[in-house]
Amino acid sequence: MHKRIVLLVCLLSPTFAFAATQYITDQLTVPLRRGPSNGHKIIHAGLPSGTPLEIVSEDKASGFTQVRTMSGTDGWVPSQYLVVEPSARDRLTAAGKRVESLTVELQTLRQSVKTEQSARSSAENTSGDLGKNVKRLEAELSEIRRVSASAVAQYEENRALKSQNAELQQAVTEQTQQLKTLRSNSLLRWLLAGGGLMALGLIFGVVIKSRPKRGAGW
Repeated sequence: MHKRIVLLVCLLSPTFAFAATQYITDQLTVPLRRGPSNGHKIIHAGLPSGTPLEIVSEDKASGFTQVRTMSGTDGWVPSQYLVVEPSARDRLTAAGKRVESLTVELQTLRQSVKTEQSARSSAENTSGDLGKNVKRLEAELSEIRRVSASAVAQYEENRALKSQNAELQQAVTEQTQQLKTLRSNSLLRWLLAGGGLMALGLIFGVVIKSRPKRGAGW
């Protein structure tokens, strides 16, 4: 199984300081050659430091290592420029990016905590409002029940009064009918009595008229 290593350029060159001290940047490149020597043709102008390479083989006699780039290009580079870990610059860059990522994550977490605290405070306020509303609704429900009970009692009382009124109306109607009947019977008796008297008067008159006078026979 091939190992992956990182190309580190460590070329040094003499510098001359005049007024201030300066440093050579590590942004150097290493040429990728077709064979294991500096005389072979260069197939890549220069691999920058920090380039990941796949190890294919190593020629210790020439001091070159056969590598394969991430794009699939095979070639040879001096073994002295290959290290197992990324360069310090790359590690520092990665660390800086990680710090930035952690900083953003920390800010996000802080914002989440603030949001949660605000939501909790709002929830507590909402809970208090709900408790007040529950008490208010319970009081209203109790009042409605009281009014309803009173209304039901009044309804029952009104219904009883209506029933009594209907019974009284019926009794009055019956009494009125009986009175009419009695009056009719009384009138009929008076009529019958008057008719009887008239009949007796007529009979009496006829009898008197039919009797002979005393002076006629003498």
